Amino acid sequence: MLEVAYPPVLVERSFDPGWLSNAYVVADEEGGAAVFVDSGAPVQPLLDTAERWRVRPTHVLRTHGHPDHVAHEAELGAEVVTGPLEVGGLRIEALPTPGHSDDHLAFVVNGEACFSGDILFRDAVGGGSDVPSIRRSVMEVLMKLPPETRVLPGHTDETTIGREWEENPFVRFWRGLDPAANEPCQVGGEEATIIVWSPDYDGKGKLLVRFTDGREGILGGSRVTRL
Repeated sequence: MLEVAYPPVLVERSFDPGWLSNAYVVADEEGGAAVFVDSGAPVQPLLDTAERWRVRPTHVLRTHGHPDHVAHEAELGAEVVTGPLEVGGLRIEALPTPGHSDDHLAFVVNGEACFSGDILFRDAVGGGSDVPSIRRSVMEVLMKLPPETRVLPGHTDETTIGREWEENPFVRFWRGLDPAANEPCQVGGEEATIIVWSPDYDGKGKLLVRFTDGREGILGGSRVTRL
């Protein structure tokens, strides 16, 4: 079977300084096909970029329905997509990646750029109480992508699958490379143990904690009191 070779995609990001969230416009080429990814950041820069590229985005790829990712959907005037899509020279896979939210998707465009929403960040992963689902989404879905795959997350800095495989503290712990931190802490007055600590996009850290009854959660550092 002959494989189709797609040219590198064009990507431009808009950033919201309050939510620290990203929205993107993606095109196959100048004057070609284009889509938006999420809408929780100011959209005018994306519209300006689309005009500069001479493209008219036809769809909005929604990674998940949280407000910091859908706030400006209506302003974009494009059809919302929560599944795979082919338009022009863009081949878009929709990978179910639940855990941070039940409806969460990561979109892989032309096999080269993964828009990971809130499930994978540079040095961290998405928060939530369904840790087994988060782990599966990260380790059994996204970490199976080629290491050179660009990762464009829902918040702050771009990274690659290869970098996160080697350096992300959660991935390293789940690979069995690094031991548990085993540091006592409190969450809302409840005793717990820090298993993993990592930097996070908001500067407060992201932690995997285990409660005394065996429950686990991945929480922002502002919710955890280190003892």
